[in-house]
Amino acid sequence: MNNKNQSKVRYFYLALAIGLLGTTSQSCSVFREEKKAPAKTTAATAAAAAAKTKADSLKNPIKPYKDVVTAKAVTQKGLFTVHKVADRYLFEIGDSLLNKDILTVLRLSKSTPGAGNFGGEEVAEHTVYWEKGPNDKLFLKVSTLVSIADSADMISRAVASSNLNPIIAAFPVKAKSRDSAGVVIDVTDFLLAENNLMSFEPADKKSYSLGAQAADRSYIESVKSFPINTEIKTIRTYSAVPSGGPGGGLPAATQSGTVTLGMNTSFILLPAKPMRKRYFDARVGFFASSYYKFADAQQKVEQEAFIHRWRLEPKDEDMDKFRRGELVEPKKQIVYYIDPATPKQWRPFLIAGVNDWQKAFEQAGFKNAIVGKEWPEQDTTMSLDDARFSVIRYFASPTQNAYGPNIADPRTGEIMESHIGWYHNVMKLVHRWYMIQCGAVDPRARKNKFDDELMGQLIRFVSSHEIGHTLGLRHNMGASSTVPVEKLRDKAWVEAHGHTPSIMDYARFNYVAQPEDHISEKGLFPRINDYDKWAIQWGYKPVLDAADAKAEKKILNKLTIDSLASNKRLWFGGEGRDYDPRSQAEDLGDDAIRASQYGIKNLKRIVPQLINWTREDGEDYTELKEMYNEAVGQYSRYAFHVLKNLGGVMVTPKTYEQSGAIYKPVSLAKQKEAIRYFNEEIFATPKWLLDPQILNKIEPGFGSNAVEKLQQEVVASVTSQSRLYRMMVNQRDYGKGAYSPQQWLNDLKSGIFTELKTGKPIDSYRRTMQKMYVGSIITMYNKRFALQGSLDNILAGVTPTEILLYSNVKPLALQHLKDLRTDISAAIAKTSDQDSKMHLVYLKQMLNKILTESPIPGLNY
Repeated sequence: MNNKNQSKVRYFYLALAIGLLGTTSQSCSVFREEKKAPAKTTAATAAAAAAKTKADSLKNPIKPYKDVVTAKAVTQKGLFTVHKVADRYLFEIGDSLLNKDILTVLRLSKSTPGAGNFGGEEVAEHTVYWEKGPNDKLFLKVSTLVSIADSADMISRAVASSNLNPIIAAFPVKAKSRDSAGVVIDVTDFLLAENNLMSFEPADKKSYSLGAQAADRSYIESVKSFPINTEIKTIRTYSAVPSGGPGGGLPAATQSGTVTLGMNTSFILLPAKPMRKRYFDARVGFFASSYYKFADAQQKVEQEAFIHRWRLEPKDEDMDKFRRGELVEPKKQIVYYIDPATPKQWRPFLIAGVNDWQKAFEQAGFKNAIVGKEWPEQDTTMSLDDARFSVIRYFASPTQNAYGPNIADPRTGEIMESHIGWYHNVMKLVHRWYMIQCGAVDPRARKNKFDDELMGQLIRFVSSHEIGHTLGLRHNMGASSTVPVEKLRDKAWVEAHGHTPSIMDYARFNYVAQPEDHISEKGLFPRINDYDKWAIQWGYKPVLDAADAKAEKKILNKLTIDSLASNKRLWFGGEGRDYDPRSQAEDLGDDAIRASQYGIKNLKRIVPQLINWTREDGEDYTELKEMYNEAVGQYSRYAFHVLKNLGGVMVTPKTYEQSGAIYKPVSLAKQKEAIRYFNEEIFATPKWLLDPQILNKIEPGFGSNAVEKLQQEVVASVTSQSRLYRMMVNQRDYGKGAYSPQQWLNDLKSGIFTELKTGKPIDSYRRTMQKMYVGSIITMYNKRFALQGSLDNILAGVTPTEILLYSNVKPLALQHLKDLRTDISAAIAKTSDQDSKMHLVYLKQMLNKILTESPIPGLNY
């Protein structure tokens, strides 16, 4: 599943693979604004100031409490005491809340049908606090949490004087509390206004393709207050731009040109006693936050990064047992409730997905640390909006997804609560996956509608994955790469160990297993496994002998080094954002080429059966089309898994105590094997996928266009200039062990233009592909830049490195085009097929034109 809110929540990632330390902080200026000398105070200016103060007080006279909070007020006690008087909302803010950190979380709760389904999707987080201002005002300020220092250090004064938190709103005090230990303010206009706490930030608004808010069609739906949180629900209507924005927002505006959205802002009080931080380590996959830390003893500014995790501590009376290694229950159990809107037949499986994590927490020293429960519908004292309760929310939506966010204290990383988003139609997604990936080996997958038991177990696996995110765990796309491909066919081994060491991997099901292997569900489904247990141990087991977080870091570092050395299955391979072929979504095993070949063998068994498996009397062939499209998509995934080997670099984060290279190129033999795979499985027309019995029942050209599109995408990617650049850098940095661009192009040509040697007819798919290939090489040759350092290059964003690259590419491309023209010319005479001959003559004319053109003086750098 996509963890959808990761793009919206400003989570911190430490991308060690490319040497970047991400942060949402503002950069600090080294220049100081010159201060003007203060103006001299005169009697006239003093009198004017006094008059202004008096005028302000007359504009906003503080009234008696009973005149503001009248007898007709509807009152709720909670974090903020909320009074509703007629159509106005009043907050009573106690003095005890002043200067206390409060986390605000803005979510989309519902939307206009057809304008996207965003129930529960997080939009933004901020940390705020209340502060008394002058002239009887109460300020709501945003805590940037960019820079901190311990109060005992002298530098804390400099940090305080250098940073000023912004005032997001100022509220006139309407009345003092009855006991004078707080104030009453009117927040109605603020709750409806477009501001960063209650509505979209400008950039997010643009990404959702939204225009101006319509004030007459926007209103406050409800305000509810609970012991540690206050929840504000608003309905907001916007003008809509009729297309999705760059952020993948609203897919289409309604015909009226407006979109109405439900939005929810949570105000959550952060703990008075912050939890001890646990420092981030790139070798273990946790979400994290960060800020700059200043200290007197430091010789530089350090960025302090710490993971997201629940506060899990042994009970005081069990501390001795814990030290002896006995399992103990935590002071506070992690509980996930099931939304009462969830269909009853799926609730046990969602609960099982939660409870499956208990064995992982046992490795951290806790028993019964986490549990899933039915929502107690008869208990009127509980509310789904109360931040004290984490819930798997069930959305009636056609969206095929689920996601697991976590709301963490930005000061320490302590997870406060989580509302998992579960879309009803996620079942369609897992149905498609399982039929196409396991239909060859599991007869239960060969139905248009799965039995409830099978669907329930699929739901259970998805539930476990999403719960993992809410515990702080990121995706581990590299986990499955630690498993030898042939072990995925070993019934005893794979049923005992699982096909991936992590439920947090995108390694859905064991598509490598063949029918003759007779592997059961235990060897086909993902499960909470070795890496997951290790990660929970690393993140949650208290380090009792460490005095503070820094001492704890040293102990954990040794544990990490020793654990990784003894068990390679504990490797965290990142989220697939680098060029490491071991870290990919949807792949399996330590050899993407071999795994993909097994996958294709199964697809060749599955595709001819799709008509029978999707058959539904009285229904059209819509389901057949969708499942065929899924088969093509799976075939496409295999191609791109293999593709990542070309120019690939394996990245293994290490500390100084660990020996060996961090960066290592994919071997020459493996890259040449990848080219052979493309020549045999992709560039050779996959006729097995072009089944006429299927294609004549779905829209004309659907299947053939999909195959043609994939071939073109692979050619474009294999010959991309960025890939060529990586291959050149690898050759420069790693020498003979790398794949030279000349070898690479020649091996590609031999596969894409096999008919030049054999004289066989060139079918229409390959003719299109060959044109694409020639066009790509021509593009390499024709790339032109002005002289290095020119204004044209600067304006175009062209770097000196790119210019040097293309200065080496052009001779390579030129020679390759000349060789290709020679080969095509020789083949024309021996080609008897008329379509093939016309095609080759056309290519030769293209090459003649390019190779005889005169270069433009001064521009062909």
